[in-house]
Amino acid sequence: MAQLQGKSAIITGANQGLGKAIAIGFAQAGANIALCARNEALLQAVAAEIAPTLQSGQKMTVMTVDVSSVDAVHDFVDIAMREIGPIEILVNNAGTYGPIGPIETLDWAEWVRAIEINMLGSIIMCRALLPYLKERRRGKIIQLSGGGATNPMPNFTAYAVSKVAVVRFAESLAEEVRNFGIDVNSIAPGALNTRLLDDVLAAGPERVGAAQYARALSQKENGGAPLDAGVKLALFLASPASDGITGRLISAIWDRWEDWPDNLDALKATDAYTLRRIVGRDRSLTWGDK
Repeated sequence: MAQLQGKSAIITGANQGLGKAIAIGFAQAGANIALCARNEALLQAVAAEIAPTLQSGQKMTVMTVDVSSVDAVHDFVDIAMREIGPIEILVNNAGTYGPIGPIETLDWAEWVRAIEINMLGSIIMCRALLPYLKERRRGKIIQLSGGGATNPMPNFTAYAVSKVAVVRFAESLAEEVRNFGIDVNSIAPGALNTRLLDDVLAAGPERVGAAQYARALSQKENGGAPLDAGVKLALFLASPASDGITGRLISAIWDRWEDWPDNLDALKATDAYTLRRIVGRDRSLTWGDK
């Protein structure tokens, strides 16, 4: 568990759920960590839980940050650089479902706010850190995606729009920084039993939709996807083991990402594990394509 020994990472939304689990996993792997979130009490509780586990010389700093604020993000990155050393890993985990229900019934300010946190927040964090990563000519950027990136999500439009944007941004950024030794990837962690699921259940079937609500109830009862699957994938993508893997949307549950380093040339030659349009010939339809 020392694959991140001596490396320094920023993890956003680190006060609960998957973000907290990744923070703990990175600390156990030897990384210096800078954690941020909006809820100070929860963030301090996570820091208090991690602090006794840190090894001699291992560093941690925490700060209450709204990732949609340009000034707050730049202040946080500057402080993180001073406190734990040069950052080479960024995990953009901060996120929210936003308002739930038919689009025309939703509070527009709340809808826009979800876009600001989920999409713009991750971009702002990247913009603040990229000059340092480019100067050092190495780095790992990990975006947290979700079901909204790969499937329609009626009644969750802000979440779905922001998550697909997160992935396409990661794919585009990966090409921008390919010659700087910076890998950029997105994680689909699976259906997790976190506060976001609680938000769905609290909204009720009238706003969520009967089918989605039934799936949420079943997920709650069955336990959902294990948090440690997402943590293991994040550790892999942050470590040298994943060097050269970039611009991909990777499922923590369904993809055999452990085997990808042994097939790196084949991976680089394909558009597999990326967003793309499905055309008729992909589904054996003979009437729709030229």
